[in-house]
This record gives sequence, C-alpha cells and structure tokens, in this order.
Amino acid sequence: MITRSRQVALVLTAVLTAGAACRAHDREPSGHPAPSAADGAFTLVASGDVLPHGSVIDRARFDAGGTGYDFRPMLADVEPVVSGADVALCHMGTVRGEKGGHTGYPVFESLPEVARGLAATGYDGCSTASDHSLDDGADGIRRTLDALDRAGVRHAGSARTGGEARTVTLLRAGRARLAHLAYTHGTNGVPLPPGRPWAVNLIDADRILADARAARRAGADVVAVSLHWGTEWQEEPGERQLTLARRLTAARTAGRPDIDLILGTRAHVPQAYEKVNGTWVVYGTGDQIAGGTVGHDGAPDPRGNESTIARFTFAPPARPGGRWEVTKAEFVPQLFDIDAGRVVNLNRALARGAEVRAVRDRIRDAVLGRGAARDGLVMGE
Repeated sequence: MITRSRQVALVLTAVLTAGAACRAHDREPSGHPAPSAADGAFTLVASGDVLPHGSVIDRARFDAGGTGYDFRPMLADVEPVVSGADVALCHMGTVRGEKGGHTGYPVFESLPEVARGLAATGYDGCSTASDHSLDDGADGIRRTLDALDRAGVRHAGSARTGGEARTVTLLRAGRARLAHLAYTHGTNGVPLPPGRPWAVNLIDADRILADARAARRAGADVVAVSLHWGTEWQEEPGERQLTLARRLTAARTAGRPDIDLILGTRAHVPQAYEKVNGTWVVYGTGDQIAGGTVGHDGAPDPRGNESTIARFTFAPPARPGGRWEVTKAEFVPQLFDIDAGRVVNLNRALARGAEVRAVRDRIRDAVLGRGAARDGLVMGE
C-alpha cells in the first residue's frame, strides 16, 4: 500500500524531474521584481541549516554518477530564488572532514562539494557559527573556511586566525555594502581551542552590538546578524530569543539602529518572523537540507525537513547616513524531500500539481504566528 506521505513524495519526484528536464527553456521568475538600478534598492535572501546527514551524502554521490559528490541538483528548484537576489546568505551547519572524509549526526564532517553546490546555486556568503563548528576542532574550521574560499563563498562566525576574527565580512548588495555577522549559542559543550578564543563567535549581546558598530565604521550600509539560537523542535521562539531580539533591535547610535536584520537558525523547524522595534527578526528558518529527522521523543518529525527562505527588499535612505529601509518582506516555503533528495520550492510545486498544500500551509502558519502579516510580511514564490 502506498501511504499518503509516499504519494506526495512520488508526485514531488515527478515534478522535480520534469522541472529539471525543461529548466533551460522554462525557468520561472523568482517571484519578485528585479531591483531598480535607478532607485538603488536591493534584495537579500537567507536560508536555513545545511546538515548533510548520511542519506544526503549518499544522494550527492548518486547525483554525481557514483564518482565524487554533486550537491547542485539538490538545490536546483530554489536556484531561481537564490540567484535572483542581489545577495544570498546560507547557514553552513557542519565542518569539512579530513581528506574528504564525511560523517553524519551526531558529529558532522562534511565535504568540499557542499560549498561548491552552494556557490553554484548563487549563495554569496554563509554563516559558520553553530553548535557543530568545533566537531573537528580548529582543523575542521580551517578546512571548512578553506573550502568556502575556494568556492567563492564568503563566511562569518568562525575564524582561522585572530586577524580574520576581527575582520568584518562585507558583501556588495547592489550599491549598498552589507555586513554579515554570525554567532552561536554554544558548541555542544566542546571548549574553544586553547589559545583561540576567537575561533567561533559565541552569542553575547554586548559583543554583538560592539561588532555591529564596528561594521558601521568599516563602511557597512546594512548590518545583518545571523544567530544560531533557540530551542530545538520548538516552533514558538523562546524567552531568551525574544529578550535578545528586543535588546539588539532597540540599540541605536546617533538615532540609527545598529542592526538592520536578524536571521535565526538551529531550531530545525520553521519559526515565526516578527518586526521588533522596527527591525525584522527571523527567529528560525528551519533546516534547508537534512536527512530524515526525529524529535526529542525519538519519533520521526517531518517538520525537520520544512523551512523557509527569507527575502527582504531594502531601499536606500532618503538622506545620507539614514537607514536603508525594508520595503518588502517575504518568505518562501521549502521542503527537503528525503525520497527525491531535493529541496522543493513548495509554491512552485503546487503550481505544477504536487499535493503539498498542507505542508505549505503548516509552514505559513508557523511563520505568521506572531502577527507578521500585520507588518506586511507576505508569502513569496
């Protein structure tokens, strides 16, 4: 007997196969107008945790024809959204293993081909501060950042040297300069390497605000902060998240907010978006790539394969030195189909006949759970 979930997977597989076959001739638009060079607006997209479990790695090997690994097909369905933005940020939740080695949960060692797949999809930068940043110590950080560098993907949140840790990650976003900062709640009890207190950025409100102000002095027009925080498997943001968000978004220098956007990861499930003190906070995007997951009760939890891409359009200030304002806030619902081994843009899938409305709507309800629709958040394509 074919179960309901298996029926959905079969439809998705057919949809994705058809979409890949005709992509060169039938690419759909990313769902938002191109930023105008005349008005200087730019779009930023950000997605969730990339966690290559063993089954994900096996799929990448299959997609490479059994020789090497290819992560590009996994992300092909969301490539139009990612590459269509002026700047795209990901979250690399694992570290690169030694000599091409790889392991899955609970101690992750990943592959350099992951970085290449992210680059080919259109990602410009990745946050690398997570509770798995020290799974292979300082050597794992070095190999990970080396792989991202070779792929042309910028990074923030972990460092190979003290000098690198003090350097602001600045990316070009249209005519704006975007600073990307990243921090994690912890490293699963693994201590920072001896003599390397700067190896991974840990969440500390005073430190984050000092870094944001330093980024402004370094020339940043917009400051985006990635936070690996929150309680796993909890859709509602916790009190620590709410308290930290309020403090960070309230901070101002000369009347201008120190932080323009907060992007959350770690919870494994989609969490709400909310405008706090006039600044958008994404409490949790969910996992963009992950194998089959189980919750704290040990039972399979399909929410661990559901996530969003956040998309924000920024317009330049009316006067020099003013704030770049978000003029459009969107979320794009995604699913990692563990049977097909593909990230699925659920609205595109719905348009092609896949039976994923219930999943899409569950993600929508979580994202809008704190009233973001009242502040203009809409679902994008």
